[in-house]
Amino acid sequence: MSTIIYPSPIFGPVHSRRLGVSLGINLLPGDGKICTFDCIYCECGLNSVHRPHAKMPSRDAVREALEARLQLMAAEGPRPDVLTFAGNGEPTTHPQFAAIIDDTIALRNRYFPQARISVLSNATQVVRPEVHDALLRVDNNIQKLDTVDLDFIRRVDRPTGHYDLEAIIDRLAAFEGHVIIQTMFLGGHDDEGVDVSNTAASFVNPWLKALERIGPSKVMIYTIDRETPVATLRKATPAALDGIAERVRTLGLECSVAY
Repeated sequence: MSTIIYPSPIFGPVHSRRLGVSLGINLLPGDGKICTFDCIYCECGLNSVHRPHAKMPSRDAVREALEARLQLMAAEGPRPDVLTFAGNGEPTTHPQFAAIIDDTIALRNRYFPQARISVLSNATQVVRPEVHDALLRVDNNIQKLDTVDLDFIRRVDRPTGHYDLEAIIDRLAAFEGHVIIQTMFLGGHDDEGVDVSNTAASFVNPWLKALERIGPSKVMIYTIDRETPVATLRKATPAALDGIAERVRTLGLECSVAY
């Protein structure tokens, strides 16, 4: 089983399927994974297999490392399209997340004012006011909603603590459009042999109703791109993804597809 553990606090730049030239910011330890989900498709592996020993980087360490890398990129290239908070788990769990966002905005404005700041999040922390407010200050507030089926969420996304789907959808709607919803569609079965495909109408129809309620600026749908911890998962077909995307667009919402 191949997994990816990212250096901390800065990695890349990498070419993102959805975002372009992306300089990664990892607020989690560089030797393991900390996440409020334990997704069976996560490229970083399962939480239990990759427990970190190092601490989260401090606010000062993130700011200093980010500035050094931006200075180097200004001198030697490439120019980043986006500064992306991602890495080994859920970035919004960092206790200084909001302050780090403010530091990043200041550094972006100084070195690459055209670059956008993105946060890739599983949405579990949007119920926290300080996180919600910080996400309003970034350009691309990208929040996960793979389904609104709680059985699927428990089997595939596997929240590690209390998970209140209704409260999360309410807080996503409270962004008043300043949010991008990302959704993983997949097929195959889990390690217990249970079908985990979420492309059927029984999954898609309620998810579309949630999108109407949230009113995002964009929807990003995608499928498995790398090896997964559970080897029996499969990519959703291009036909299935295209069909779902067309249904999103009929709601008047922009939708991108990564196959």
